[in-house]
Amino acid sequence: MDNQNREILADRAPDCPRQKPRIWITAGVVAVLSLTVVAATAVAPTSVATIPRQAISESLGTPNYRILATESHPFVQEDRVQRGDTLDRIFERLGIDDPVASRYLRTSEQGRRALSQLRAGKRVSATTTPSGELIDLSLPLTGGAGYFSITRDQDTFVIRDDDEALTTIIEMRSGIIHHSLFGATDAAGVPDAVTTRMADLFGTEIDFHTDLRKGDRFSVVYETLLQEDGRAQGVGRILAAEFINKGRRHSVVLYKDSEGRADYYSDDGRSLKQAFLRSPLEFTRVTSGFSRRFHPILKKWRQHKGVDFGAPSGAAIKATSNGTVDFAGKKGGYGNVVILRHRDKVTTLYAHMRGFASGIRKGAAVSQGDIIGYVGQTGWATGPHLHYEFRVGNVAKNPMSVVLPAARPLTAQELVRFKQQSAPHRTRIALLNRRTADKASNTP
Repeated sequence: MDNQNREILADRAPDCPRQKPRIWITAGVVAVLSLTVVAATAVAPTSVATIPRQAISESLGTPNYRILATESHPFVQEDRVQRGDTLDRIFERLGIDDPVASRYLRTSEQGRRALSQLRAGKRVSATTTPSGELIDLSLPLTGGAGYFSITRDQDTFVIRDDDEALTTIIEMRSGIIHHSLFGATDAAGVPDAVTTRMADLFGTEIDFHTDLRKGDRFSVVYETLLQEDGRAQGVGRILAAEFINKGRRHSVVLYKDSEGRADYYSDDGRSLKQAFLRSPLEFTRVTSGFSRRFHPILKKWRQHKGVDFGAPSGAAIKATSNGTVDFAGKKGGYGNVVILRHRDKVTTLYAHMRGFASGIRKGAAVSQGDIIGYVGQTGWATGPHLHYEFRVGNVAKNPMSVVLPAARPLTAQELVRFKQQSAPHRTRIALLNRRTADKASNTP
């Protein structure tokens, strides 16, 4: 067996060299290496100590830190307008420290017009110097038709109304509630501004703090505003939305009537809001109620025919209902005052204003929520506040307790127009609902 294995190994390695040649080659390699070492030793350099040394010094300049620190690099900041925001609060979040810009926006007609565009949820972008000086400011116009661009020009500012600068596209999103409304809308890619507005629209029918249930569904169709380079500038209006809460369906559709006024209605044409807002200011407090009081200036007791709302100077004042401007100007102790005339012989009065919003003049039409002016302390006022009156047939009523009129329902003719105008949006909502229902059925 041993002889057989040896034959197999020999057969598989016929070219293996013999032992003697291998030893000879190894000896040759060693001889060559030995010669190399000898040669290297023969040319070794002289002692390191004999090499002359030379000290070389060179003056290296340090960077001019003063120049680097003061070099002008603009800062770009973006933020969203929040409920109850003032210009000062917005400037603070955007890093703007510029009294000249603030004064210009508050006092110039164009500046006040730009400020009248501020709405909760809108995106504002600003470019400033490192010290906070405003270079330019941009914000989308109400209705999504364009944007205001406010640019510094030495000691003044140039305001451009770029109506064609923004492109409006329609987006459709839907989702399922698992834990919270904002968690679901974030997962669906819905901007927070749209979520907040959607919660406001359904707020009279759904309490989003206590009524939400896992498995509730929503669908929303809204506008997105794009700049020329395709970058999103912000969001526009919600065109339609639907919320299924605890198995019950709630829907809203934006409808523009024959007079050009837009409002939200349910699928059957029922208005979702009251005809009047209870307060013309957001996040405020009543500092003087509807009653007899000791007048701080006249120093005597007299009937207070309205309520006073405490608010910072410059806070936006909103029309509490659709109406027409009956008066805008100065009126005795009221100072700067606006009087709006509404249906059913109702008038509302807004006094002590610092100034009026752009376009507020006798005969102008306003919609509920439109900014008509800004809080001030003109006339007989000891500090910035808004005096608000609610009159029916010229008889003063307590604005905080009066039974507010219901929103006017659509007429039969308007209902036909409403159904025609809202049909495309309702079709989009139906498509979203099918997608969401399919997704829910496939979820384990």
